[in-house]
Amino acid sequence: MSGDRIPDFVRRMQVRPTDRVLEIGCGHGVACGLVCAWLTSGQYLAIDRSRKMIDAASARNARFIEQGIATFLLADLETLDLGEQRRFDKIFAMRVGLFHRDPERARRLAERWLAPGGQLFVQYDTPA
Repeated sequence: MSGDRIPDFVRRMQVRPTDRVLEIGCGHGVACGLVCAWLTSGQYLAIDRSRKMIDAASARNARFIEQGIATFLLADLETLDLGEQRRFDKIFAMRVGLFHRDPERARRLAERWLAPGGQLFVQYDTPA
């Protein structure tokens, strides 16, 4: 996959201004800026199991946090608890190992957070 893999992936999701978006495994937060650029009244939540990645992604996207658009949470998909009411229009994961090792389980864990009619986007390729 080319160096444009993250922008290409986000473009294919066709984020709408009102979407509620969950990113699983946000890493350095590159996708956040691309997603949040589309949001007007929507919300973006990212989780990552690494404190280092949450800190880096939060610093990179401080303006979206300050605007109340983006939130970063130290968590992993297996233990994620967002309450009974929290649902997302789009959920995505790029290069998240669980989706490669145990795709059916990962899909089930992610889909519990989808709103009716919501979409799950997953891409796994081996880093160069």
